[in-house]
Amino acid sequence: MNVTAMPLRSEASHAWQGAASLLAMLILWQIAAISAGSRWLPEPLAVTALLWSEAAHGPLLHHLGVTLARVALSLAIAVIVGSAFGYALGRSATADRWLKPWLVILLNVPALVIVVLVYIWLGLTEAALIIAVAVNKLPTVAVTIREGTGRLDRELAQVAELYRFSWSVRMLQVVLPQLLPYLLVAARNGLALTWKIVLVAELLGRSSGVGFQLQVYFQNFDVGRILAYTAAFAAAVLAIEYALLGRLERRLALWRR
Repeated sequence: MNVTAMPLRSEASHAWQGAASLLAMLILWQIAAISAGSRWLPEPLAVTALLWSEAAHGPLLHHLGVTLARVALSLAIAVIVGSAFGYALGRSATADRWLKPWLVILLNVPALVIVVLVYIWLGLTEAALIIAVAVNKLPTVAVTIREGTGRLDRELAQVAELYRFSWSVRMLQVVLPQLLPYLLVAARNGLALTWKIVLVAELLGRSSGVGFQLQVYFQNFDVGRILAYTAAFAAAVLAIEYALLGRLERRLALWRR
């Protein structure tokens, strides 16, 4: 039996199951739209036509690109800073005891409050949006990496110390490979949270992005375009999940074997 073919079959099975699930959702949407018989719930084909029109002749691609760029930048900052913060907490019990209240507070302060305060303090600028979103995501990354740091293999650390590895070699060859699963979890969960916060921040204080466009269409009660922009962003997130994060997870699983 070809062992290498088994993961491929599993991936194909998962892909078909995911496609079937999306198809079922569209069927339910179609049934609900027909039953409602209202312009407040347009049918999937009508939304698809609007999506195509906005992508081909409207501003959808521009606003979608702006939003995705903001998501990528703010998430990158949160992962880098939060990982360093979490690693420090995991390595030092004293730092963990002193800074744990900060994490608890940041984890429980509503994202909307942080966005509003940063806008007040820094103005309605691009930098304020990125900082506000990154601050919202940073504590969850720090908590995840702190847990991973607490589970690092002590024997590997002792070997690295015995052979007097430099700090950079220890981090790249010993620590980072063990923290990769936790970094992947932080990135995946971060993506799900970050884009929602970005949309809220765009709605409140920017003149571009998907969140801004949703605000415009909300004011005009344009449900069709609201759903079209939502579908476009959902498709982008699904592509990132399956084409990027999913592949990274599979490669990581093979490496760990």
